[in-house]
Amino acid sequence: MDRVLEPQLMDDEAQSRAYAKADFSASNQRFVDELVDRFRSQLRRVVDLGCGPGDVTIRLARAAPDATITAVDGSPPMIRLARRAVREADVDTRVGLLEAVLPDLPLDAHAFDAVLSKDLLHHLPDPSVLWREVMRLGVPGAAVFVMDLIRPDTPEIARAIVTTVAGNEDAILQQDFFNSLCAAFTIEEVTRQLYAAGLGALEVTRSGDRHLLVQGRL
Repeated sequence: MDRVLEPQLMDDEAQSRAYAKADFSASNQRFVDELVDRFRSQLRRVVDLGCGPGDVTIRLARAAPDATITAVDGSPPMIRLARRAVREADVDTRVGLLEAVLPDLPLDAHAFDAVLSKDLLHHLPDPSVLWREVMRLGVPGAAVFVMDLIRPDTPEIARAIVTTVAGNEDAILQQDFFNSLCAAFTIEEVTRQLYAAGLGALEVTRSGDRHLLVQGRL
């Protein structure tokens, strides 16, 4: 099926709360485990683009105690939820939260040893803004680790994935998840995006049953 754009930001409080309550622990923990396994030595100055309610950021802060993390999201409700979660997890001394929207992030160029993002790419009408920011923010040789959904072949398959993965979640979350699957990219599309951005050396592979993973070094 063709890509169907979704709203760029979760500005609605109910949407944000439903997302924060949803159980994405398996994919979030897999993301952190794979990141730490491959790039542990580079997890010093880290930026997490599209941090949402902060679950990945917190898991990474616990798994990489030497890391300082700048976590960015453009949704005010998400940042409020993330601030509370980071404080309650007692990692707020190493995690800074920034409410800002790509591509105009108020962050210095080449300031980070690792540039991360999970489940942000499909929210962007123009995916090139993410890849340009990855190149701008990372130091030469910085680790890049980006995970996102893979768009299914049909809306029916997307609905089946929602039922399997989130069938017991809030109806708002189920609809948002379906929209996200329809707005996601294929591995082939992401590969073309990377080559167009001058990031063709990064590797794109399938991760689990519904995600793709972009990884490598700048």
